[in-house]
Amino acid sequence: MKVTIVGAGAVGASCAEYVAIKNFASEVVLLDIKEGVAEGKAMDLMQTATLNGFDTKITGSTNDYSKTANSDIAVITSGIPRKPGMTREELIGINAGIVKEVSSNLIKHSPDVTLIVVSNPMDTMTYLVHKSTGLPKNKIIGMGGALDSARFKYRLSEALGCPPSDVDGMVIGGHSDTGMVPLTRLATRNSVPVTAFLSEERLNQVSEDTKVGGATLTKLLGTSAWYAPGAAVSGLVQAIACDQKKMFPCSALLDGEYGLSDLCIGVPVILGKNGLEKIVEIQLNDAEKNKMQESAEGVRKTNGLLDV
Repeated sequence: MKVTIVGAGAVGASCAEYVAIKNFASEVVLLDIKEGVAEGKAMDLMQTATLNGFDTKITGSTNDYSKTANSDIAVITSGIPRKPGMTREELIGINAGIVKEVSSNLIKHSPDVTLIVVSNPMDTMTYLVHKSTGLPKNKIIGMGGALDSARFKYRLSEALGCPPSDVDGMVIGGHSDTGMVPLTRLATRNSVPVTAFLSEERLNQVSEDTKVGGATLTKLLGTSAWYAPGAAVSGLVQAIACDQKKMFPCSALLDGEYGLSDLCIGVPVILGKNGLEKIVEIQLNDAEKNKMQESAEGVRKTNGLLDV
């Protein structure tokens, strides 16, 4: 199992670390355009192998895509990260060109690769990869919902005053500060609906805190977060590599599901050895449907800025 991660910045390196520690991949290749960065981070991570007990081989390369040949899964984190006050949508001009070039180079050396898109604006970048590569739709997955859901569960556990492991919940919709749809109605604490413990007002606050989860961290850190994004990506990679058939909310190309077509947006999917193996349609109430439609309109507006 060979995994390539393009972009050896904070998110890419964090993802490589989590993949290695989970010890399911034989090889991880880190690739970056900045001279020596991928090689240096790969070496640094390899020096943790005996300390963290993994046998995954991590190598780094400066922009040499031949080193990525025969990758089973490739993660695209390339592009500029957000700065305080920036929206994810403002990154489109620079990141679109980068993502298009990266995905083309990856496929050239690994025609059967499954691509996981992390670069922002993520739903639009995932759509761009679908439109520009010709890969089967099950081979292109956008990572947003897994991260947003982790942030949602963190906020729920905080509100409930309970361990995060007690909580389950999901965020669908666009990966943006306004487009996320946290499904508070379906969230549970050990199978008991969280609505039994928290008021509507508190749940609304949890939703709002979840939606600005990334912006909150960007303001504190001065750049985008990396630990949770890296962990979220590694979860998707493992589900595919180990054929786990796990359900995650991911950005998928829809063809009538949820009443939407010709766009990528976060919905529950099953991930396994074939990539995105199934889109799961859950029954939404009218309020959730309306929020999903509003989210889709926002994604379409951003897609309209693409040159495809």
